[in-house]
Amino acid sequence: MDALVMAGQLILGLTILVGIHELGHMLAAKWFGMRVEKYAIGFPPKLVSKQVGETEYMIGMIPLGGFVKISGMVDESLDTASLSQEPQPWEFRAKPAWQRLIVMMGGIIFNVITGIIIFAGLTYLYGESYLLAKDVKYGIVTSEIGKEMGLRDGDKIVAVNGKPLVEFQDVYNPDVILGRNGSYTVDRAGQQVQVPVPTNLIDKLADGDRMGFIAAREPFAVKSVKPKTPASAAGLEPGDRITKIGNQPIQFYHELTQELQKNKGKAVALEVSRGGQTKTLQATVDEDGTIGFYPEMLLPRATREYGLLAAIPVGAEKAFSVITTNIKGFAKIFRAEVSASKALSGPIGIAQIYGGNFNWINFWAMTAMLSMVLAFMNFLPIPALDGGHVMFLTYEMISGRKPSDKFLENAQKVGMVLLLGLMAFAIFNDFFKLLFN
Repeated sequence: MDALVMAGQLILGLTILVGIHELGHMLAAKWFGMRVEKYAIGFPPKLVSKQVGETEYMIGMIPLGGFVKISGMVDESLDTASLSQEPQPWEFRAKPAWQRLIVMMGGIIFNVITGIIIFAGLTYLYGESYLLAKDVKYGIVTSEIGKEMGLRDGDKIVAVNGKPLVEFQDVYNPDVILGRNGSYTVDRAGQQVQVPVPTNLIDKLADGDRMGFIAAREPFAVKSVKPKTPASAAGLEPGDRITKIGNQPIQFYHELTQELQKNKGKAVALEVSRGGQTKTLQATVDEDGTIGFYPEMLLPRATREYGLLAAIPVGAEKAFSVITTNIKGFAKIFRAEVSASKALSGPIGIAQIYGGNFNWINFWAMTAMLSMVLAFMNFLPIPALDGGHVMFLTYEMISGRKPSDKFLENAQKVGMVLLLGLMAFAIFNDFFKLLFN
C-alpha cells in the first residue's frame, strides 16, 4: 500500500507540474500568434484527446512527462519535414528571437510562479511552526553519521558556523550541510566543543540513514491510535505515555522506535502511564517495527503567522532557496565532494520523498519544491531542454546570426541522447539504492 501511495503522489504531483509547465509554453506561443499543434500531458499511447481549433489536447498513458508541439520548431519530436519550406507567419521559426526566447522560458517561468504560489499559500494558511533551540532541553539524539562527526547523544547545539542557534531547524541549514568549513558548537556536560562538518556529509546522508543525523530528544504521548493495529488491539489510548517496553525504560520517542525495531514480529509488554496510573498492555510488534499509533511530541512549538501580503515574499524566499540549494549540491558534485550516484534521484527516489502516507501539507510542500527543481533542471544549457533553446536564442540575439536548422536538429539529437542516458542512470541508480541500502 505504501508503494501505491508513493506512486500515486508522484504521478499526481508531476501531472500538475508538467501540465503547468507546458501551459506556459503554449500560452506564450499563442500570445505571439504561433500555431500550437498539440498540448500533451503524458506520452503516447494516447489515452484521451480533443481537438479545439488548431490544437489537439491529449492525455497520454505514460504519465511522467509531457510536451507542446509548436509549428516550425525543432523540438524533441525531431519532426523536421516542414523545415525545407519557406517559414510561414504562424511558425515558431518565423518569429523574432525575443518572442521565441519568451516562449521557451514560459514553462520555466510558470514553474517558478507555481512554486512561489504554493509556498506562499502554505505559509499564509498554516504559518511556520518551529522549535526554539532553548526548548531542546534534553539535547539531541544522533545517528551513526553524527557520531562519526563527533556529535554525542545529549549534546546541546548552541551555534552553527559560529552563529548562535535560535531555531533548532537551522541545524539543517544548507550553508552548513552543503557549505565548506562548516561546524557545530555544542554544550557537552557544561563544556563547549567544536564539531567540524565533513565536506562529504551530504554524500553520507544519501547512503540511506533513515533517521537523519540530528534530531531533538523528545518526550511523547499517544496522539491517536490507528484502527485494526497492534496498538488498538492492546488497548492503547490517546494521552497514554509509554514508559517501558519489556524491561527497557522509555522516555524519548527515538528510544521507543529503536526498541520496537529490535522486537519486530514479537509480543512485548507495554507499560503505560494513564491518568496518573500505571497499566501493562500486551502487543505484538508488526514486521516493520511499528504498533500503529500517531505520536504527539511534547517539546513546545511556536508558530509564526503571516497575512496574505506578508506570506508572498516568504514563499518566494522558500522557493528560491530550493534553487540555491540545488546549485550548491551541483557544485559539490563538480568538486568531487559528493558522488553523483548518491546525490541524484529518479522517479523512485522522488516518490520515496513524498512518502507512503498522504499528508495534504506535505504533498503540496513537496510539489512546490519539485516545481522549483523542474524549473532549475529545465534551465540547464543542455540541448533538448528549455535551457538549450535559451542558450541558442541568446547567441542569436547577441551575434545576430541564427544557427541553422540542421545544426539545431543535430544538437537536439545529442541532447536527447544525453537526457535518455541521464534518465536511465537515475532509474538504475534508484533501483540500486533500493536494493542495497
